[in-house]
Amino acid sequence: MTRPQEVDTRELRARYPDVFDRPASARLAMPAMIVAAFAVLVYGLVDLDFSPSRFVAGLSQLGWISLMMIPPDPGSSLPIYLKALGETLSIALLGTTLAALFALPVSLLAARNVVPSNILRFPIRRFLDSIRGVDTLIWALVWINVVGLGPFAGVLAIAVSDFGAFGKLFSEAIEGADQKQVEGIRASGGSALHEIRFGLLPQVLPVIAGQVLYFIESNTRSATIIGIVGAGGIGLQLAEQIRVLEWQKVSFLILMILVAVAAIDFISGKLRFAIIGRRAVA
Repeated sequence: MTRPQEVDTRELRARYPDVFDRPASARLAMPAMIVAAFAVLVYGLVDLDFSPSRFVAGLSQLGWISLMMIPPDPGSSLPIYLKALGETLSIALLGTTLAALFALPVSLLAARNVVPSNILRFPIRRFLDSIRGVDTLIWALVWINVVGLGPFAGVLAIAVSDFGAFGKLFSEAIEGADQKQVEGIRASGGSALHEIRFGLLPQVLPVIAGQVLYFIESNTRSATIIGIVGAGGIGLQLAEQIRVLEWQKVSFLILMILVAVAAIDFISGKLRFAIIGRRAVA
């Protein structure tokens, strides 16, 4: 066996001076970023009044509450809780579906390969950004004051919030579609609507369906949170039981939410894989 050829360090230094003789600014950039991030962390902890003693004292209180949660017990309220869980699932499903239906035509106008003119596309994209920039919980508080307490406000909150997110995701999927199919339809004399219907939508609908399924799962958790502020569903029941310190009922409600989210995650995952597999076969 021959010995490996020895590397001439001087030759490498001469050939790649930027690698061996990096400027001081480049060498100090990473340590400076780490120090700055640590300084921001320390400042945030001090500014937010973080106290290790309070945290340790709170752990004992958390342990006591955890003991009071055992065993989970719905009492005589199981039918009410099941109805509230169904409300939460309905809020997530209806809100996500409405958002997807309204976002799809708007996302076409926000896609660069559908609307080349930046004059029309720019305000639509900024409109979607502004909608998406407001959290679902804030939208819930807004709609509660508009239409009153209840699940209707929750549906509107999720629909409006997801409308902005879907508009961005759908437009990016449309922009990433293969243009050869569109060009083929155009060459055969098809109109712009034909290009969208037969060239773009068949490519992006499986991607859109997968995104919608994922959002249904995510919005089940969001519907629980907005229910706490009065938008209906199981979150409202959870907030009420926490308020009256019924910890066994609280733990039962939490278990119901976990089981529902896990079931929806399992079903949506199977559907997403089925859609992706069918798309790959096609």
